[in-house]
Formats: sequence, structure tokens, C-alpha cells
Amino acid sequence: MIFRALSIVCSVVALPMMVQAETGKVSTFSLDNGLKGIVIEDHRAPIVTNMVWYNVGAADEPPGMSGVAHFLEHLMFKGTKTLKPGEFSKIVKDNGGVDNAFTSFDYTGYFQRVAVDRLPLMMQLEADRMRNLVLTENEVLTERNVVLEERNSRTESDPGSLFQEQRRAVMFMNHPYRTPVIGWRHEIEQLNLDDAIAFYKTYYAPNNATLVVAGDVTPEQVKTLAEEYFGALKPSENIPPRIRPQEPPHLSPIRMTFSDPRQSQPYIVRSYLAPKRVSGDQSEAAALTMLSYLLGGSGISSVLGQKLQLDQKLAVYTDAWYDSMSYDPETFGMYAMPRPGVTLEQLETAMDKVLADFLKEGIDTEHLARLKTQIAAEDIYELDDQSGVARTYGQAITAGLTVADVQSWSQTLQAVTPDDIMAAAAKVLNLKNSVTGLMLAPTEERSE
Repeated sequence: MIFRALSIVCSVVALPMMVQAETGKVSTFSLDNGLKGIVIEDHRAPIVTNMVWYNVGAADEPPGMSGVAHFLEHLMFKGTKTLKPGEFSKIVKDNGGVDNAFTSFDYTGYFQRVAVDRLPLMMQLEADRMRNLVLTENEVLTERNVVLEERNSRTESDPGSLFQEQRRAVMFMNHPYRTPVIGWRHEIEQLNLDDAIAFYKTYYAPNNATLVVAGDVTPEQVKTLAEEYFGALKPSENIPPRIRPQEPPHLSPIRMTFSDPRQSQPYIVRSYLAPKRVSGDQSEAAALTMLSYLLGGSGISSVLGQKLQLDQKLAVYTDAWYDSMSYDPETFGMYAMPRPGVTLEQLETAMDKVLADFLKEGIDTEHLARLKTQIAAEDIYELDDQSGVARTYGQAITAGLTVADVQSWSQTLQAVTPDDIMAAAAKVLNLKNSVTGLMLAPTEERSE
């Protein structure tokens, strides 16, 4: 489900460390122009994942220009001083690789996955478009229409996406996390060539980027290539401090309903403001991660699954998540979908009772032990995903974490105690810091 946290990437204490030893070590470097580099060795196959992460996302956009970070992501596949529009991806494909890009609240990233002997070419391409992008008015207008159509297909045509967009807009009263990554339609429609170029010249620079390379390479090889292709690029001199408006205290719980004739199944989503992972001290975030697994992230064996799905038979599905890896504090939340004949009000009342009982009775220690074993096992498989590992490090760096934080995350998770979890739960599960959203089915909308 979309509500599972994307940021829960764990490590095992002993066995995964042996796997890491087989796949290689993680090294870092930096260039004189400010470019940071992370090298993740994996010599099992002659494949490499090349990523460039920029420390800028939707939450860094100027007021009134929502969507410009994602818009520029699209435009980065246009021409440069040496490449024609669209030629970048064609070169990658012609060399047997795949490429793509992504934008979030805190970062924008670009990647290619190719045979290792094509890595120099990939770095050459990325370095070229880091500072040499060339845009025309016509290209910008055409691509703006593409983004608007993307919003139509992914947001306007999906009741769940619209509902999520509205919930975030009230969850964050002051912080820019309230603004959708793709942007508000009326502001996307006003984006122009000058907006794109200004954003590009400010943020797309070596001193605002991290190069992450994972694969059949050595740190020395990667640094040499980085110096060759990125080393001569001039840093930006006008990157603004990454200081964002923060949330004031929330004094009242918020409830909202949403209805759409295209939505057939009702459900409840509740989000709470929650702390982020803090570099050097990830214990509270680890406790909240385990709390999300205990409450809903472990299927029907979770607290919500056991109580609402199996015992009371009020729900057909439950879940919980925690958005931990972000530059600023994000959310902890839960989800429940009622069985036919069960109203949202009945389900919400039961969910509140389950949470109250959990806070009173505490944790099933056997369940917690099983979860820790399960998380350790999951991470063994995650280590086989070269691109996934690279993405974990890139996301962590853009969230203000360090390589050491990523590497110590497993031990921090395994060290979490029941008392740690209950303290975190008491702090976060405060209705004053919550938004409860009810997605109504069309029949419920008509009955009002």
C-alpha cells in the first residue's frame, strides 16, 4: 500500500555484515568544488548504478512556484551545449542502460544503470547537464503541458491522490511539506523559462550535489572519474541556506471528510506530526519505526490487524507507517478499511479503543522479538538490490544524515526496548497533533 513508509531500510547486526563484506565497503570523498561522493562496492556482477542527488526538492521552492523542482527534473532531459533534446536518454539506451529521475520534498535525483565500462560516459553526461543545460521557450511550454497532463493522470484522476493532497495541506499549517511535489495546477500553469533557468542556476551545482556510485568499482576509480568530469565545474555562489518555515504547536485535532463519485471503497487515514531521524542520535526514530511495525506494519499479526481484522472483524485491511528519512519532521500514521456493513464511525471508534488499550497495556515482547528477526531477514534481501542500496544512501544524505548513520541504523533498531517504544508512542500519538481523514464511499456521500 502507498501508506507504507518508503524510508524503512534496515540492516542486520551480524549476518548482513558478512554480506556487506562480500559485496564491498562504502567509501566517501569530496572534490574541491564541493561535490560529495559515495562509493558502494559490489563486485558480484559488472554492473554499476550511477546517481546524482541534488539537495533541493519541492519544499525548497520559492512561494508561488510550486512544482518548479519537478518541472526542472523534466527539463533536464532536454539539450545541453553538446547534446540535442532527448539525446541524453537515447545515448544511455544505445549503451544498454536504463535511466530515470525522481523528485521529492527534499531532493531531486537522476540515475543510470549500465555495464561498468560505460560509467565514464554516464559521468560525462551528468556533468554536462549539471551546468550546461540549454532550454528554449518552446521546449519549456511543451514540457509544462506534459507536467500538467501528468498531474491530470496521477492526481486529478485518482481520488486517493487528491485525498492525500488535501490531508497534507491541513497536516502542515506552515511548513512547505503541505505543498504537493508536482505542484498546484494554477501555479504549474504559470511556470516559465525564466523560472526554470533561475532555479537551475541556483541549485544545480557541484556544491549542492552528491554523486552515489554502486557496483563493480573501486573508490579510487570513481574519484578519478569524478575529478575528470565534475572537477572543473564551478560551484554555485548563491545557494540559499536550507532554513524552512517550521510548524507551530498544533492545539486541536483536525478531522476532514473527502468524497468522490469515482471512489467505491471507504477508508480512514490518520496522520500525526512526528520527529525525524536525527544524525548521531537515531534512537527515537528507531523506536517509532518499530512502533509502526507493531501497530500495523506487520499485517494481521500487528496490533491493528489482530484487533480490527481478526478479533472484531471490523476491517478488511489495516496498516501503519512512519516517514523517518526527511530533512524536517514528517508524519506517523495509520490506515484502516472497513468491512462491508461497518461504518467509518464504528471503525474509528474501535481504532481509538485499540490505541488506548495499547498505550495502557504495553507491548507483547514476543511480537517485538519476531519483528526484529523479520526486519533482519528483510534486509538481507535488500542488500541484493544494488540500486536500492544506492538510493538509501542518497536519500539519507539529502535528509541531513551521514554514511555512519545509515551503517549504524541496524544496531539502533535492534537495540530498541519496549520502554523506548512506549515513550515514543506516548509522545507522538497525541490527537492534538493529528489529522483524521475519512474517505467516503458514494453511498455515504448521498446519505448526508
